[in-house]
Amino acid sequence: MIKIGVADYGMYAWYGGCFDYDERIRSVGAIGYDGLEKLYPTSAEDAIIKAANLKGMDMDFATCNAATPELSIKWSAALGAAYVWNQVKGYTFEAYLRQTREMTKAAKKFGVKIAVHNHLGTMAESQEQVETILRECPDTYLLFDTGHLAVAGGDVCYIAERYYDRIVAYHLKEWKKSNTPEAEKWQERGHFCGLGQGDFPIENEFVFKNAVRKGFDGWVHIEHDTHEQDPLVDLKESFDVLQKWRKEI
Repeated sequence: MIKIGVADYGMYAWYGGCFDYDERIRSVGAIGYDGLEKLYPTSAEDAIIKAANLKGMDMDFATCNAATPELSIKWSAALGAAYVWNQVKGYTFEAYLRQTREMTKAAKKFGVKIAVHNHLGTMAESQEQVETILRECPDTYLLFDTGHLAVAGGDVCYIAERYYDRIVAYHLKEWKKSNTPEAEKWQERGHFCGLGQGDFPIENEFVFKNAVRKGFDGWVHIEHDTHEQDPLVDLKESFDVLQKWRKEI
């Protein structure tokens, strides 16, 4: 069964940080979300306490974000998380592929999937890069960000359908163009926003309905990279859009 989560980067940017993780969990849970994408433990003990607190609130998380890739893998495995973000940098694309395979091999020992997050300005920006990574790293999975792929010129529907069995989680978002859409830096060409708030065509509805129809049982995260009003208002709007799509299936 699909879990609906919040990738809360935009909340960090709006509030200036996360000063009360439990309160943030409660606030998104009150809307109807199943949890936040990341748990941020500072120690093994802290990871257990945070995970237990979430269970007590009938909430969950998707992955651990620890101080090192090894700790992220081990704590995610111990707490039953399905995936860990690929944390390698790669000084060339070939190095990135090699390092991704190494991190994937390390995680596989613990039953954890390594997820490449496609993102503008990284080694996993274009559709060609994403497809090359999935081909050259056959045991690695995709954390599919519809917004970043669409703005990079990729075919969102194609990736959602062609690589369905390689997608471990989704980030759904839209894009609002700035007054300088041809700017060299992507951050100056516009900003990412919530469902129903953008002015650039991104096939989020197809992606979500396709996942539901195929019986996807992982996490679908709403990510507002930028908020222009109270984040909880934005997140409620996006959640309502998902609920509407769900009822239409």
